[in-house]
Amino acid sequence: MFSAWELILQQLVNGLILGSFYALVALGYSMVYGIIKLLNFAHGDIYMTGAFICLSVYGAVSGVLPGWTGIAVSVLAAMAVSGLLGFLAQKFAYRPLLSAPRLSLLITAIGVSLVISNTVMVITKSQPLFFTSGLDNSLGIKFGSITVTYIQIIMLAVSAILMISLTLFINRTMMGKAMRAIALDQDTCALVGINVNKIIGLTFVLGSALAAIAGGMACVYYGNVQYNMGYMIGIKAFTAAVIGGIGSVPGAMLGGILLGLLEALGTQFLGSSWKDVFAFGLLILILILRPNGLLGRSEIERM
Repeated sequence: MFSAWELILQQLVNGLILGSFYALVALGYSMVYGIIKLLNFAHGDIYMTGAFICLSVYGAVSGVLPGWTGIAVSVLAAMAVSGLLGFLAQKFAYRPLLSAPRLSLLITAIGVSLVISNTVMVITKSQPLFFTSGLDNSLGIKFGSITVTYIQIIMLAVSAILMISLTLFINRTMMGKAMRAIALDQDTCALVGINVNKIIGLTFVLGSALAAIAGGMACVYYGNVQYNMGYMIGIKAFTAAVIGGIGSVPGAMLGGILLGLLEALGTQFLGSSWKDVFAFGLLILILILRPNGLLGRSEIERM
């Protein structure tokens, strides 16, 4: 029998894993919105595409590169394909509409989402695919009757490293400073010689690559992939981004982790049918109390 504290510990671990998925996808939402004020609703489908690429590549290389080596190669391939997909979406679907009303961009993002999800649906014939990593999911560190597996520890470590690295990239590098400058004033940045389109493209590539990593982690953790898996995590990641403060990178991290923990603990104490109630109830509450999110800042519209 598990004690109450052991159950809470187990759900905290589960919540951190789930929250790391949300946070990695939410980072793409926040980065893109911070620069061009676009709610990229195709981002969840890029996460799904990354998961499918990871599964497909691992199926091809697992005989030669089994275990974590093959998974790493598969995730890198997923990052490359998803990054390219994100770049092409912004170049051909979003860039021509940057000066158009925001509603046009939003509708275009929904269209891109439908194109990606339906393409994968046709390719897979709407059937779920299963991922067998061959990793031993019973090995880990024991806390009483609870085992925190090495797979969970590695996933949490990878997520933490990625989030810290992205924060340092944005705050310490010239490219990151250019991203922050474009978020404030695109026209002035263009006048001083910053290649605005290049930086926007890089933002989409980085956000899509992070979503692909989350998709690869989901393959290993859950063991199955389906064409509509991007819809719900896209909605949840968007919720996490809004909770943290849309456009804020630290806010996306905080919102994702908070949402994952709340869902896990709510599932433990009130049942799995309540987890979405917790997620969106929290969103409503935070928007009432802090309309700009936990770490968001008020914006002044320029005429």
